[in-house]
Formats: sequence, C-alpha cells, structure tokens
Amino acid sequence: MTRTAADGGRTPASALALGALAVWRLTHLLAVEDGPGDVVARARARLGTTGAGELMDCFNCLSVWVSAAVAPFVARRRRDLPLTWLALSGAACLLERGPGTEPTLDLSATTGGETDALLQRNPRHGESRQYPGSHRPEPHPA
Repeated sequence: MTRTAADGGRTPASALALGALAVWRLTHLLAVEDGPGDVVARARARLGTTGAGELMDCFNCLSVWVSAAVAPFVARRRRDLPLTWLALSGAACLLERGPGTEPTLDLSATTGGETDALLQRNPRHGESRQYPGSHRPEPHPA
C-alpha cells in the first residue's frame, strides 16, 4: 500500500478490524471446530501430542501464528509488522473470550491427583482447556 499524507502511512482501523476477524475465524476453525467433512478434526487427531498437535489445542497460542500469516496483508509499512502481528493475535483472543468475561484460573482443578494451575475453566462454554506445559488428557479416539 502507498503512504498518504492524510493518514501518515498508518494502517487504517478498518484493515485492523477485518484482519482481527480473519485471524479469529481461522484460529477458531483450526483450534475449536471440526471443519467441513471433519477435515480439521482428523488433522488434529493425526497430529496428536506433537508440537503442532499441542499448538492446535490452544486458541491463544495458535492465534499468534495465524496472525503472523495475516499481518503482512494488514500492515502498510514493514516496520509496523511486529505490532500489527501482536495486535491481531490479541484482538482474536479478546474476540474468543467474548464480552463481559474475565479470565479465571481454577487452582482447585486436579489431574491425576496433582493440582494443575494451568487448567482454565471457560465460563462461557463451561468447559476446561489444557494449555501447553499442563498435564495433557488422553487423546480422543479417532
């Protein structure tokens, strides 16, 4: 994109908003949904407990990498890329969290008899999510 005198060459808010929605949509598809014909669910099952498999289990982690792919299409200037990259990921995480929810850390959750401080309860969905470094549950049968 070209630099204009009106905006000083900055990325317009509309581009950031569209980029954030695109990052959220793609990250949500890869981390949460089964996808058309269960193709994403099968890919996640195949990846299992590999690094890529663990990445696909964590929305926040995956959004960092998805936003890295989207940021060059949103940022107008090369020097804006790092900030745009992080802003898109942060916006996608806020969108995933939803309005009026606060992150909660359930220190009382246990896994295998051990207290697991990284098990987070999602109040919007009533489900638990495991994050990298935490005790990972057994993979679901394919």
